Amino acid sequence: MKIVVVGGSGLIGSKVVQNLRGQGHEAVAASPKTGVNTLTGDGVAEALDGAAVVVDTSNSPSFEDNAVREFFETSTRNLLAASAAAGVRHYVALSIVGSDRLPESGYMRAKVAQENLVAASGLPYSLVHATQFFEFLQGIVDAATDGDTARLAPVLIQPMAADDVASEVTAVALDAPTNGVVEIAGPEQFRLDELGRSVLAAGHDSRSVVSDPQARYFGSTLGERSLVPTDGARIAGTRLDQWRARVAG
Repeated sequence: MKIVVVGGSGLIGSKVVQNLRGQGHEAVAASPKTGVNTLTGDGVAEALDGAAVVVDTSNSPSFEDNAVREFFETSTRNLLAASAAAGVRHYVALSIVGSDRLPESGYMRAKVAQENLVAASGLPYSLVHATQFFEFLQGIVDAATDGDTARLAPVLIQPMAADDVASEVTAVALDAPTNGVVEIAGPEQFRLDELGRSVLAAGHDSRSVVSDPQARYFGSTLGERSLVPTDGARIAGTRLDQWRARVAG
């Protein structure tokens, strides 16, 4: 079966491509690196020709509010039109747990816009909402840092390994469309501020973390459960300490 993975050169997309090929599928990595530009539409129709499934793991090159919305809306419209023309039977889009709970964030508003376009397209679809990746925890701390101090809210977070994200996305792509949302998350919950301290300690970083309930998370204030899934989420197996040992090894 031909499956086109948009963003197939990125962190998650490249792993999805590898997983699919390992299971005997014709997995096509579609990205600017392979001549496919979803923003301009260049190469999209050619890449999707004959595809049964499209998996969109792409991300905006800019996180500025207007630019990120333009990317997700324009790219998604181009992909949906090409998917309909190609007779795609399942359209899968990777998004974020809590995307609809953080309207102060321009990035989250853009992801919701993307999801709404997919849901309204008439194509059979699945939306995969993943929690934050272990690989991005350092970036979360860095974004919250001013000088030698990171301010993080003491709210729940349930991160997961990128390998597990890719495995779950692969499974969804090969299953029947849900025409709804599938949530995926790691096996452990932490407090975001405590996890930040753990990240700094693991990196022998001298910065300190201040617990601040009003601290912004990429532009948004957080509620207790803004970053964790609802009941019924698929729970991955890799724990944070296992991931750290694997990365260190």
